[in-house]
Amino acid sequence: MGPIRRLESWARRLKVEVYALYLAYKDPRVPWYARVFAAVVVGYAFSPIDLIPDVVPVLGYLDDLILIPLGVALAIKMIPPQVLSECRQKARDAKDRPVNKVAAVVVLAIWVALAALAVWLVARAF
Repeated sequence: MGPIRRLESWARRLKVEVYALYLAYKDPRVPWYARVFAAVVVGYAFSPIDLIPDVVPVLGYLDDLILIPLGVALAIKMIPPQVLSECRQKARDAKDRPVNKVAAVVVLAIWVALAALAVWLVARAF
């Protein structure tokens, strides 16, 4: 298997894992701290807007390649294995996956605030 195929396979598995976390954070058998952390990871992963836009060279893909997989790995360690196994199976069988619009609004608000701060600093300097 070539490097492109391995990367595609890894990306598909990551999508299933993120959706399994989405299902797990709604499960009452998961501890509250794991639910909160999983919700944050899922919200960011499903957000259509990245904290670091992909157009920024190198750094734009940092969240996709490092932050999301790291967050998923940490969340998985917090979830009871039986619950995670059930959620993984449901995730593999699922057809539709959600898009988190709340997370998109939060990320967009951060970018607007940073842009406003930049304009204010430039205006103040002149």
